[in-house]
Amino acid sequence: MSKLYQTFLYQALEDGVYYPESDGKPMAENTTQYKWIVTIKEGLEVELPNDFVAADLFWYPVKGNPKLRYAPDVIVALGQPKGERPSYKQWRENDVAPQIVFEILSPSNTRAEMRKKLTFYDTYQVEEYYVYNPDKNKLEIWQRDLASNKLTEINFVGGWTSPRLGIRFQMSSNKLQIFHANGELFLTPQELNNMLQAERAEKERLKEKLRLLGIDPDTI
Repeated sequence: MSKLYQTFLYQALEDGVYYPESDGKPMAENTTQYKWIVTIKEGLEVELPNDFVAADLFWYPVKGNPKLRYAPDVIVALGQPKGERPSYKQWRENDVAPQIVFEILSPSNTRAEMRKKLTFYDTYQVEEYYVYNPDKNKLEIWQRDLASNKLTEINFVGGWTSPRLGIRFQMSSNKLQIFHANGELFLTPQELNNMLQAERAEKERLKEKLRLLGIDPDTI
């Protein structure tokens, strides 16, 4: 038996139970949904350098029940270390449920489907649940109420700061803006790429300036 196959069995099988790593569906159904998933996921990676953040990863809350699962667009498990995982098996994570979940809607999402997801996240103790519809520019925020221990929709005007993450959600007339705790804006993949390209161009400009002065930049 090859080492690769042994690794697959260890990751997908547990006590003879098979836990699929994928449902065969794409992470996103269109470029808009994909952009938002990546923007949120990568922004959270920056915001939370020591906590687990993932996109489109199966979350199994109960051992022995592989049919009980969802793959949220983005999850945050505070206190759980970063690292590669084929899925989020809660019993392997000190029984810590992801505290924060994000869903980005696409035209194919139905109300019935979203009600089922809300019930799942409510049952398995998600503390903050964000649902954003980029086509309608509508954000729903659900927070766990301590008295009832239920996810309750928050009525907010204009903006909202996550109690757990410290990041701020600000609604403008045409899109959602998300700000890091330090006030910097979450950047889209294109904006991140543009910033990287600008930094590279500036480094090359400085190197060329040093060469014109007779200085080899590679020796500095």
